[in-house]
Amino acid sequence: MYSIRRWVVRHARSVETAYRMFEPVVIKLAPFWNWVGYQRAEKPVGQVEKLSKELLFDCKMCGQCVLSATGMSCPMNCPKSMRNGPCGGVLQNGHCEVLPDKRCVWVDAWEGSQKMQGGDQIHAVQLPVDHRLQGSSSWLRVARKSSDDAPHNNQEGRDD
Repeated sequence: MYSIRRWVVRHARSVETAYRMFEPVVIKLAPFWNWVGYQRAEKPVGQVEKLSKELLFDCKMCGQCVLSATGMSCPMNCPKSMRNGPCGGVLQNGHCEVLPDKRCVWVDAWEGSQKMQGGDQIHAVQLPVDHRLQGSSSWLRVARKSSDDAPHNNQEGRDD
């Protein structure tokens, strides 16, 4: 899987494009997720998400995916779980000090982000990992958030 993960980072722009085509589909399915129930959809959608993201990104299913902000390099693959950049122990050759046979996740993240249209998102500070979301679907979370933020659900601006 490591070689696939490295390939994805090298082709971050193509993967970003594919994700930008996929995300609206998941969001458009929000009425379906509401009808089925997010709790009920969690298991099958989470399984599909896990299989696809494990294959491509060595995903750990943290439930708070930030791949679009990290050059398609998952920060959860960092042995020190660094969420906002390298630890300072990056070797001269760009490899990890803990796993010297592998490249630093954040060196890959920087290189991947330079290939992406939204590559400047790598400068955004990521929130700490909420371990309560471990194993949950970030795809459904995106759909739910989009549905909750939609104008018909927006409580601001109401006159009552």
